[in-house]
Amino acid sequence: MVTVIVNGAKGRMGSEAVNAINNDPALQLVGQCDVGDDLTQLIIASGAQVVVDLTAASAGFNNTKTILNAGARPVVGTSGFQVEQVKELQALAAEKKLGGLIAPNFSVGAVLMMKFAAEAAKYLPDAEIIEAHSTQKEESPSGTGIRTAELIAQARIKNATAFNDTELLEGARGAELHGVKIHSIRLPGVVAQQTVFFGGLSETLKIEHNSLHRESFMPGICLACKQVVKRNELVYGLEHLMD
Repeated sequence: MVTVIVNGAKGRMGSEAVNAINNDPALQLVGQCDVGDDLTQLIIASGAQVVVDLTAASAGFNNTKTILNAGARPVVGTSGFQVEQVKELQALAAEKKLGGLIAPNFSVGAVLMMKFAAEAAKYLPDAEIIEAHSTQKEESPSGTGIRTAELIAQARIKNATAFNDTELLEGARGAELHGVKIHSIRLPGVVAQQTVFFGGLSETLKIEHNSLHRESFMPGICLACKQVVKRNELVYGLEHLMD
């Protein structure tokens, strides 16, 4: 049985994770942590093998270092990581010989959406991303949007079409990463949605994923908790644990 701490347990995602772990016979919840608690002390006292971090983007990097330095394996659902930060954390995990995961999205459907978008980009290089989340999400674009743009850019065989892109209002065309436009929407009532919109010669293709409730992320979290204890490296993206 894999022993788990949930960090950010009082939040909406955290409370869902607590319930999911308690209902998984292969997992044992040995601690809950939140703002003001001593995460290092709890890891040492409980002997937890895995810490699920579902806190804020501003805290994710330092929390992951804390988890690794305390000898536990991180399963991180916090987004907003920079490429250099991921590399630094991967080096620390390798030094400690600990498995771990940073997941832009824990939803199996969202991972498939990203995989299908990468496949489509081989044939339709012109693509834009529209992602929507609740107003509680503190960063834009989402980790899912960023990861999708990275995968599209890596998969492209041809460059996207170059065209005149004049903005009458600054920001009208969204942000851009690796030549892929990303548009972020933040509205009440939304959990998580993303559409990848491809354009070709007299045709369009849309690949869309919707999470209707935070419980949609729980199978991925439970899967990750079971998988990271079998590994000695930190990976970026749930797809690496699904294959």
